Amino acid sequence: MAPIADNQNDLFPNLERVLYTSADIDSRVQELGAQISADYAGQDLVLISILKGGIMFLADLMRSISTPHAFDLIGASSYKGGTSTSGKVIITKDVTLDLRGRSVLVVEDILDTGHTLSVVLELLKIQNPMRLDVCCLLNKNCSRAYNIPLRYTGFEIPDEFVVGYGLDYNEHYRNLSCIGVLKPEVYGG
Repeated sequence: MAPIADNQNDLFPNLERVLYTSADIDSRVQELGAQISADYAGQDLVLISILKGGIMFLADLMRSISTPHAFDLIGASSYKGGTSTSGKVIITKDVTLDLRGRSVLVVEDILDTGHTLSVVLELLKIQNPMRLDVCCLLNKNCSRAYNIPLRYTGFEIPDEFVVGYGLDYNEHYRNLSCIGVLKPEVYGG
């Protein structure tokens, strides 16, 4: 978690520092994929990612899981371009697969307050999956309004505003190959 090296300032000019490089992320995703493959062997596994932030994590995780599986997407948002939750979750897209009796693993980019994820989990429970677990790439060290049990966690992170690898600020920075802390002056923090 060192400051960005001088030769990287041109690549990531709005980051205060890089928390995880693309190599760090790839290595951890491979480890998670191996564990998920073993844990869900022989089960009817469905991965569900929350749009838009989780899509990069989902794509890489899917390729690292050797157990046959399906996937679907759900759209949910509570940020509306800001850096903190608005308190109101809007479902913009529901899943299309039948989840009844299946093993469902929600693939989430980041867990902070837990508000959005708690709404999504309640919505998915309505379909009566056999089991419903969560795999979260980033678990933010902050106070939570909701207790969300995580079956898998990629990384524990400090309570800072991060971008990259699908995570955004105002729809920017999703394309960064790393995960880094955004400079406060960029978002007015």
